[in-house]
Amino acid sequence: MTIHLSTAGEGPELDTKDATVTVKAAAEDTGGYELFEVDAPRGPAVPPHADPWAKAFYVLHGRLTVCLDGELHDLGPGSCVHIPAGTPNTFTVHSPHAKFLVFTPDDAMGRFFREIDRTVPSDAPWPDAVPLLGDIAARHGVAFGELVP
Repeated sequence: MTIHLSTAGEGPELDTKDATVTVKAAAEDTGGYELFEVDAPRGPAVPPHADPWAKAFYVLHGRLTVCLDGELHDLGPGSCVHIPAGTPNTFTVHSPHAKFLVFTPDDAMGRFFREIDRTVPSDAPWPDAVPLLGDIAARHGVAFGELVP
């Protein structure tokens, strides 16, 4: 294993349609886990969904509400939440933007983000992007549904 260093402003940037995701540590750098820095604008993110991978959020800047299995959690700087695989989830940013870290134990989420970035044009309007996103989600085992907060 070699040492991997990613300083401020470094790392590949991925456009996931609801945020800019910077890859701070990829699985090939760490031997397993991945770490992403997410910069999301004010407003709701991706619709409620369940991922087949676990993840954790650690908020660096801004405020967001995370809806987990229908329960709302208000997160600000220094807050951390673990989201088990299969848990219905989404988030809404309440500040002008929020920056947070996302940790995943393997490369599944990174493969999903990379395919979105490669496949969905950054200037695609939502009506054009939705079918593409749905196909990508299905290939990665992401299931969309409704949450009732």
